[in-house]
Amino acid sequence: MMGSGFVEALLRRGERVAVWNRTPEKTRLLEALGATGFADPSEAARGADRIHIMLSDDAAVDALLDRIASAIVIDHTTVAPRPTAARFERCERESIAFLHAPVFMSPQMTREGKGIMLCSGPAERFERARSFLAAMTADLWYVGERTDKAAALKLFGNQMIFFITAGLADGFALTRSVDLPPRHDRLSREEDRRGRFQLVVRPYDGPQRRTFDARNGAGRRRRAARSAGDCEMDGRDDRARLRRP
Repeated sequence: MMGSGFVEALLRRGERVAVWNRTPEKTRLLEALGATGFADPSEAARGADRIHIMLSDDAAVDALLDRIASAIVIDHTTVAPRPTAARFERCERESIAFLHAPVFMSPQMTREGKGIMLCSGPAERFERARSFLAAMTADLWYVGERTDKAAALKLFGNQMIFFITAGLADGFALTRSVDLPPRHDRLSREEDRRGRFQLVVRPYDGPQRRTFDARNGAGRRRRAARSAGDCEMDGRDDRARLRRP
């Protein structure tokens, strides 16, 4: 969904876009919008000025790098820090100009050029990519030459979203347990009459939520924690436990 949103935005800006997707039906949908579809990623990448990647995990990104040409490659996938650093080293050996640029966006935000995009990698390479990356987002953050930094900050941001959401859920569960539902408690109504904000939380379990949980959730956080070597993740509730020396 995220990659398709980026393609739609590029097409609206008049760019010529070649696309490859592991799901052929998604490629055909983008062809209907004006993109040129390919069944082989190496064919899609041939002659490209730049290549944007949006996949599911580290393994998928590494497998794709085996099949694409040596153009500037910008990976927007949410991945773990240590494999990202290793990927930069590999690309340097193979003369692939690589940048990592994960995003805090929804599919709709990729279509509209909203949200935040992080980017790490060599400064000279980022300057070459700055103008077209800035056109894809409302807020482009270059976080420096340390190659794993954007990956780490992206996972940190995801964790903060999870913790805030879980904290709100626990807090509202507490108020509901004593018959103070968050939409109807006295304090919220009084604040609302004074023209101040009223916080309303509605449960949502649609396809976008399930996709976010699958792609940015428990599995990736456990792998990143094990890679860091300083904590373990509980498989049932996904809470971190610091390792005792």
